[in-house]
Parts: sequence; C-alpha cells; structure tokens
Amino acid sequence: MTTPRPRSSVFGASFTDDALEARVQAGSEKAETLLHETVHSTDPFVAEAAAHLLDAGGKRFRPLLVLLAAEFGDPLHPDVVPSAVVVELTHLASLYHDDVMDEADVRRGAPSANARWDNTLAILVGDYLFAEASRLTASLGPEAVRLQAETFSRLVNGQIRETIGPRDGQDALEHYLGVVADKTGSLIATSARFGALTSRATPEVIDLLTEFGERIGAAFQLADDILDIASDSEDSGKTPGTDLREGVPTLPTLLARRSTDPADAELVRLLSGPIHDDDTVASVIATLRTHPALEEARGLVQAEADRARELLHQLPEGPARATLDLLCDTVASRLG
Repeated sequence: MTTPRPRSSVFGASFTDDALEARVQAGSEKAETLLHETVHSTDPFVAEAAAHLLDAGGKRFRPLLVLLAAEFGDPLHPDVVPSAVVVELTHLASLYHDDVMDEADVRRGAPSANARWDNTLAILVGDYLFAEASRLTASLGPEAVRLQAETFSRLVNGQIRETIGPRDGQDALEHYLGVVADKTGSLIATSARFGALTSRATPEVIDLLTEFGERIGAAFQLADDILDIASDSEDSGKTPGTDLREGVPTLPTLLARRSTDPADAELVRLLSGPIHDDDTVASVIATLRTHPALEEARGLVQAEADRARELLHQLPEGPARATLDLLCDTVASRLG
C-alpha cells in the first residue's frame, strides 16, 4: 500500500484523513484541559510551580501517540484521554528531575524550575507531578497501575545507569543505547501501549504498538543526538554543541571515539570530556560533520525508524496506520 500524500500537519504529525485529524484534535484539546486541571493545586505556589513547564509548551508527542494508537480500538473510550494525560504528566515530572541532575538553567525557552527556585523545590514539584500521574492511573485499573509502575522503574533505572556510567569492561555505546531505551523509549512505548490498551484493542495490536513506540522513541532521541552536531538551527530544542560542552555522550561522539585512525587521536581525546572553549566546540562540530561517524549514526537511526515502520505493516490498514508511517518519515527528516 502506498502511503497517501499528507494534506495537513498538526501536533507534529501529518494527517491524510480529515476525520482522523478532527478526532485527534478533539482528544488533544480534552487532554490539555484535563492536564491543567490535574496539576492545579489549592496552594498558589504549588499550582504555579507545577504549571511552570506545562505553560512553557512542548510538542505533546506522547499524548499524540496515545490518541493515534487508540484508533486501533475504540478511540472514544473514556479511558483514552486520561491515559494521555498520565504519560504527559510522567514526562513533565521527569523533566523537573532531569534539570536538577543536569544543572540546567533553561527548559523550553524559559528558566528551569531549579534555576527559578532551587533544586529541592524542583525535585518536590517533580514528585508532586509523579504522584498526580499515579492518582490518575489508579482510575484506569490494575493493569494500568502496573504499566505505570514498570515504566517509572525503567525511567529511574535509566537515569541511574546514565549517572554511574558504563561498568568496567562494558562497551560505552551499548551502555548508552540501553540508557536511551530506558529514559526515552520506555515512556513512548508506554504511550502507544496505553492508547491501545485503553481503547480495548486486541492483545496482538497492543504488543505491536508497544514495540513500535519503543523503536520510534529511541529513533527520535538518537536523531536529537545528530541534530546537536549537524544542525545550525535549534531544531533539537537546544543550542547545537550543547552536549559537547557538557561532555554528554551521544551516538555520533561515541561512534567517533571508537576510531583507531591516528588522524583522529586529538578528536577522540577532546570527546572524552566536556569542551568549555567555544572555538574548540566549533572546531569539533566542523570535524564531526564530515566524519564517517556522523553518517554511521544517521544509518543507525534510519535503520531503527525502518524497523518501526516494518511493525506497522502488521497492523490493519487505514488513516491511523498511514499517520504513524509518516511519523517514521519525520524521524528521517530530522537527521540533518
């Protein structure tokens, strides 16, 4: 089947069907309303701090995936929208904690919560959002509670593994891909699973969409790694070279560090830690843009997106499958 040419693009997804777009838009608006209602608190400070990142915006990719996955069951089932809010609340909560871990000053173009207040308050607000996500999950039944708990466990495990780094003798790239799977892929996989689960899709469809979410989630994160090197814009939501300045390992830099070419010795040395000098950052970016490691990274991300697309071929044909297929194209278009 040839994927139809998209007629419109909203919420970060391209749509070829007006009815599907209308349903997703309606579901998105309901989710946004419930999201604001859920983070609200009678305490003015808690209400302000909890809504800080929410009001800063965001792509709402995870709720979108919930709504699209729900199309393979009953998309109007009353559990679908609350599950979309659960995954977004979990994502927002993780951002508060990430900013503390990373000592970030800015998030989504606004001062981070830890910069505006302090680390302790940022952590507590993140905990509050996790608690609200859990409260909402409880209304969806025991299976949803189990899924949320397993996802939270993977998120924390990924953060722990990232913090302590690879074990002695462990391949750094293997370690990093495992961190990406836990920190990013897990919640996007859960988004797809929640949509299928709450819409009462078949078990086979639920499992297929879960694996699709895991793969497309990893691909999106790894594509951001490439944007940090290859893009002159701020498509990744941060200034290019940010990861280099912070000494954060990414797919292209880890691949480059594997080089045994004597000509790459200085590059490998620089990539082993943070680079504080702006001129050196610019020089390393220029070198990486023509280095075989960047093309190898693009190939790995494209392969992951292609594997996600192959899973879709096992789902029933229709507008929702076509839109998910186009999401795979979106990954490729972000590779710089």
